[in-house]
Amino acid sequence: MAPGGSEANLQRGWLLAVPKVELHVHLEGSIPLSTLWSLVTRYGGDSSCPTEAHLAERFRYRDFSHFIDTWVWKNNFIRSTEDLELCAEAAARAWAAQRIVYAEVFYSPGDFARFGLSTQEITCAVRRGLARVPDIRVQLVADLIRDFGPARALRTLSEVTEVRDEGVVGVGIGGSEAEFPAEPFAYVFERARRAGFRTSAHAGEAAGPESVWGAVRSLAVDRIGHATRAAEDPLLLETLRARQIPLELCPLSNCATGIIPSLSRHPVRRYFDLGMRLSVNTDDPAMFGNTLMEEFDRLADEFAFDDGELKRLICGATDGAWLPDLEKSALRRRLEDDPAWPSVPSETRAPKRREA
Repeated sequence: MAPGGSEANLQRGWLLAVPKVELHVHLEGSIPLSTLWSLVTRYGGDSSCPTEAHLAERFRYRDFSHFIDTWVWKNNFIRSTEDLELCAEAAARAWAAQRIVYAEVFYSPGDFARFGLSTQEITCAVRRGLARVPDIRVQLVADLIRDFGPARALRTLSEVTEVRDEGVVGVGIGGSEAEFPAEPFAYVFERARRAGFRTSAHAGEAAGPESVWGAVRSLAVDRIGHATRAAEDPLLLETLRARQIPLELCPLSNCATGIIPSLSRHPVRRYFDLGMRLSVNTDDPAMFGNTLMEEFDRLADEFAFDDGELKRLICGATDGAWLPDLEKSALRRRLEDDPAWPSVPSETRAPKRREA
C-alpha cells in the first residue's frame, strides 16, 4: 500500500459524509506529503528523494523495523516550532476533510530534542497549529517513546505536566516494542495516573501476546493500541473482553508494516463478534496512504460488516474517548443522529459471539 488513498475509490460514499472519531493517530505520521516535501526542500533536500514522487516511494516498508527507520528519517526534517505549527495545521486540515470531528492524537516530543526544542515549546507549537482548524476538536497524547528508556520517559512526563493546559489528556508509549518491553515503565505510568493523565500503550503490534499482558498487568493502561497479536492467546482475549479494555485497532497500518500478511488475517471481525470494545483508526495515514473512510470500507468488503455494524464501529469509538461523561454522551449523539447515515437503526443488533 502506497500513500495516496482517495475517497473516489470508496464503495460506500456515505462514509465520507458521516462524522467520525479517531483515537489512534500520530501527528508526525499524518503530515501530508506536500507539506513534508516543503520541509525536505527547506532543509536542503535528500539525495534519496530528489522529487516529491520519490518521497512517496520512500513510504513503502520491508518490515516494521524499516518503518521505524523511515519514521526517524522523516522527523529529521521537522526542526523548529514553526515547522511543528505547519505540520499540525496541515494534519488537522486533512483529518477535518474526512469529517473526523474529534481526535486524540499522539505526538512525540522526544523525537525533536536533538534540535534544541523543549517538550513545552513543542506542545505549545502543536496546539497553535491545531487551533487554526476549527472544524475538528483535537486532544493530545504524549508518546513517551519506549526506545529512550524509562528515565527519559519520566522526564518527558514531568515536562508535559507543565503544559497539560494545551489539551494534553494522556500519555502512551510507541516505538520498538519487541526490544523495549512495557514492564520497566510501570513506575512512569503510575506517576502519570497520579498526575491525572489517561494512559495507552502500543502492544501486540511488533511483539506477541506477552507485550499486551505487560500493558495490562504492569502499566494498567486505559487503552491498548493495535493488540493484533492478542488473538494468539485465548485467556488474554477473554481478559480484554471481560474488562472491556478499549482496543485501538489499525488494520491497514498492520498490513503496510508487514505485521500481518494481508487484511484477511486481521482479527478485527473476531474481536467484534466477541463483544470487545474497539475503535478503528489510521495510525500514520500520510505514511501508509490510508484514510479513515477507507479503513471502514475495506473492512466491510473483507469481513462482511453491514451498514449497521459499521455504524456501531464508528459510533462505538466514543466509548473509549477520554472525555467527561457528559461530553462523551453528547459526542455519541452527534455521531448517531447525523443525517448522512444510511437507513440503519441507531442501536443495531448485539454482536454475534464466538468462542475465543
